[in-house]
Amino acid sequence: MEDGEIVERLLKGIDAGDFVEGDRLLPERRLAETMEISRARLRRALDHLKEEGRLFRHQGQGTFVAPPPALEVAGHETISRQVTPQNVMEVRMEVEPALAALAADRATRSELASLDRLMRATLSVNDPEAYEAADAVFHYRIAELAHNPLFLSIYQSIRAVRRHARWADERRLTHSQSRMSQLGRQHEALTQAVMDRDPREAARLMEEHLVTVSNAMLRERGERFVISAPQR
Repeated sequence: MEDGEIVERLLKGIDAGDFVEGDRLLPERRLAETMEISRARLRRALDHLKEEGRLFRHQGQGTFVAPPPALEVAGHETISRQVTPQNVMEVRMEVEPALAALAADRATRSELASLDRLMRATLSVNDPEAYEAADAVFHYRIAELAHNPLFLSIYQSIRAVRRHARWADERRLTHSQSRMSQLGRQHEALTQAVMDRDPREAARLMEEHLVTVSNAMLRERGERFVISAPQR
């Protein structure tokens, strides 16, 4: 079996649910035995799919078909009961533009191609739940392409707090079709800036995108505070 055939078989098995348990891929040894290939050949295929942004690895957790669940750190649940959407968006406004700038500077050519594909997935969805899933993968991929483990860890902490916060599920209620289209267009412009290797523009566009997300969410909650991009 050629390497390309292994990749195709993996994707078909993942789509069919044969090679996954929840969001997690089967353990390597078990998956290699199931596919009747060596673990070395399996790892090559997994590396290829990770490079394309179709799989996500997290040390100590395994390989996932979606961004891995944020690691539980003592205090996340406690913090999540205290933070507001405003608190989270203020932190995102500081962290994610920096991630976008680093991605523009550091992503490989193949990684840029995967980001473009993931961005297009946010343009082709029609319901809020599907948009949320595509959006989560897109933003996580940018965090990965920054190639900074500490920044990625910080981003994971943000995801962990949002996962525990009671108000997190309310966000999808703010996504009308017109708003999803607007956010998708912002993803498209942001991706182009990253692909153009323009860190400053990538950071600016990420700020603009997060301002749109934040203001929409806060208005829907009836909160008076409206966030604006930080002055740099």
